[in-house]
Amino acid sequence: MHFKILHRKIIFILLIAVFCTKKTSAQTPTLNTKKELKANKLNETIAIDGKFNEAIWEKTETANNFVMFSPDNGKPEPETAKTEVKIVYDNTAIYVAAKLYDSEPNKILAEINERDELGISDVFGVFINGYNDGQQDFRFLVSAANGQADCLYTEQTGEDFSWNSIYDSKAIITNYGWAVEMKIPYAALRFPNKKEQIWGINFIRDFRRERQVYAWNPIDATIGNVAQQHGVLNGIIDIKTPTRLFFIPYASAYYESTSQETETTLKGGMDIKYGINDAFTLDAILIPDFGQTKFDNVVLNLGPFEQQFNENRAFFTEGTDLFSKGNVFYSRRIGGPPVTEPTLSDNEEVSAYPAAVNLVNALKVSGRTKDGLGIGVLNAITKKTEATIKNNTNEETRNEVVEHLTNYNVIVFDQRFYKNSSVSFLNTNVTRNGHFRDANVSVLAFDLNNKNNSYNFGGNLKYSTLNLKEKNKNGYVGQVGFGKTSGNIRFRTDFEYTSKDWDNNDLGINFQTNYYSFYNNINYRILNPKGIFNTFRVNLNQFIQFHNQTQKIQSSNLNFNINSTTKKNDFYGGGFNHSLFETYDYYEPRVEDRFLITPKFYGGWFYFSSNYNNKFAIDINTEYYKFAQAGRYNWSLEIEPRYRFSNKLSVVYGIEYGQQYNDIGYVDSTNNNIIMAMRNRITTTNSLSGKYAINSQMNFNITVRHYWSYAKNNGYYNLTKNGLLDSNSNYTENKNSNFNTWNTDLTFSWWFAPGSQLTALYRNNAAIFSNDINTNFNSNLNTVFRDDLNHIFSVSVRYFLDYNQIKNVF
Repeated sequence: MHFKILHRKIIFILLIAVFCTKKTSAQTPTLNTKKELKANKLNETIAIDGKFNEAIWEKTETANNFVMFSPDNGKPEPETAKTEVKIVYDNTAIYVAAKLYDSEPNKILAEINERDELGISDVFGVFINGYNDGQQDFRFLVSAANGQADCLYTEQTGEDFSWNSIYDSKAIITNYGWAVEMKIPYAALRFPNKKEQIWGINFIRDFRRERQVYAWNPIDATIGNVAQQHGVLNGIIDIKTPTRLFFIPYASAYYESTSQETETTLKGGMDIKYGINDAFTLDAILIPDFGQTKFDNVVLNLGPFEQQFNENRAFFTEGTDLFSKGNVFYSRRIGGPPVTEPTLSDNEEVSAYPAAVNLVNALKVSGRTKDGLGIGVLNAITKKTEATIKNNTNEETRNEVVEHLTNYNVIVFDQRFYKNSSVSFLNTNVTRNGHFRDANVSVLAFDLNNKNNSYNFGGNLKYSTLNLKEKNKNGYVGQVGFGKTSGNIRFRTDFEYTSKDWDNNDLGINFQTNYYSFYNNINYRILNPKGIFNTFRVNLNQFIQFHNQTQKIQSSNLNFNINSTTKKNDFYGGGFNHSLFETYDYYEPRVEDRFLITPKFYGGWFYFSSNYNNKFAIDINTEYYKFAQAGRYNWSLEIEPRYRFSNKLSVVYGIEYGQQYNDIGYVDSTNNNIIMAMRNRITTTNSLSGKYAINSQMNFNITVRHYWSYAKNNGYYNLTKNGLLDSNSNYTENKNSNFNTWNTDLTFSWWFAPGSQLTALYRNNAAIFSNDINTNFNSNLNTVFRDDLNHIFSVSVRYFLDYNQIKNVF
């Protein structure tokens, strides 16, 4: 019966999509004619000061006549906001001069922020594709406050601001508007080894006061692929690029204090970046130091799956777009917690268990050939790690290995063709010294687009092998999807099959296996402002997932949502969710082939975000869900006001409160019984962040977070074989949960030279878990400060050395 209902809905949605596609296919646009700009050869020295005093600028072609990208796509730039750009080059770099006219220079927005955080500011950007293949951009942005940001962009992954390069820039506000001058070294780019370079290029201006974005080469918003719509830069001929070899030595000092002890640590090491050729770069870290990375927002996790954290270590975030192919690489596994627990006797307990495995070293090589073949290799080695075990009878201790010396390896090949399509192969491998588990995962992925970038066909095939003491375990995944990617009306349909033994968790992260699923989406959007809206989009999504062996529905959802921006640049969004069927949860019981029946639910959410251009702005997000179970519902409210005192000082405060009533979840297993609890859970999160910028190179930042969540069990039940609950009045264990965590980061950052940074950090943190619940907020907060608050003060200096400069000195 479920199959019939499902297929009727899928057919209905696809018929709508096909009908809408036929209706609009005649209007599908082709790519715009590409503008061309010629760069002049430079034979003099240029000062990067934003004044354009050098004679070469007068002799160089001008890129002008910008066109609005958003919100009014295709509208020519007004006379009051014209933009003019010129480019010259030498054997080391290209130089960019941009005049950005503004009839009211005193109103130019210019908030000062740290690197890669442009904030509330006008922005000028240069997007460069050295292969002119429409696949990947190197994007360099400068704000009116003289701030810098850079990123890698692909259509599949979007903008990756974790990538960093070294370039010089200067922005000044003038009587005609503002000006930007940039020097972008060839070391920051990738391009083929040819006598004459032909690059894809576009210039972007974000006119922040009006929330308008302009582009030199027009970008047609009806076409999904933005990177395909660049102009052409020519005139760069016979350049002899310098050796791309950079050393970044560092020195760090840490002082840590707890109620039991204090500890001082000194560290030193070096990062190396080497341009193997014009296309490929090697990055290596010797004696890593990740002590100043951001803290994780840990939560009370009562579910069957681990909490997934963001990667905050620069080495594993910079320039790693190739390694994201197939979505099987999770870099937090490298240097994460050990994979095994020690074996204990009845009289033993673990007295010390390492939270993480130390990284010995890591390197990565990545780049792309002139024929569009991208190659990436990442390798990392972690130390053997032991836990300490105490014998409670004689007080003796012993050590047991919980993670052997381990090698992590990722290799990827990504072939681009037709300037908008690719086929990729990726392999991850984990090899542990000794008798621990080894793992290997391979992925073949494809992303195909038609000539006009109006339709996409993509998918992947994944295969995993896990070598265990008992036997090998092999699994696989197959996914395929097709969609319309241009016009006002677009759609997407996907199918995925995942086998029971699929496992990529040694160097990836995956929660669910043993299912097949269908996903369908159809959406409508306006491409130019209409009525009260600058942007407006409405989506209809349908998802359903089946258990492979039993055909039972594991998950189902019908979703309708709207997202819009008004002419005042306030954002409104909201939607409605409905679970169409009872679902069978095979993960919550924590026992293979057992399941918990979850009732149907319905609910929705609303989100509002006011215009951040205003000194005061606020975000409000609320949601409510009701289940087909007596007294069971969830709701939450999040409010985040922010205030910008000046271009230097701003503060954001956030409070989030949520309740779950009569939730059902696992708590224990005893005497072959799976014990479930009916519980009420309340969560409160308070956070504060602020920044004070002395200038664009010197910044103070503070982040404070207090998270408190408790779950009180109101009754215990045995889980029956048919997925229902049977009351258990004999279970008397206290399985309540009360969790508090506190984090403070106060940072001073000073970019004292290009690529060189001094960072001073004060951090305090604590995490406390108890089975005894105290519902008083102040008491919980006081407990965090009273019970072993950890204090860390650290200073780190990293200095960027260019081999060519060192060579000239010596």
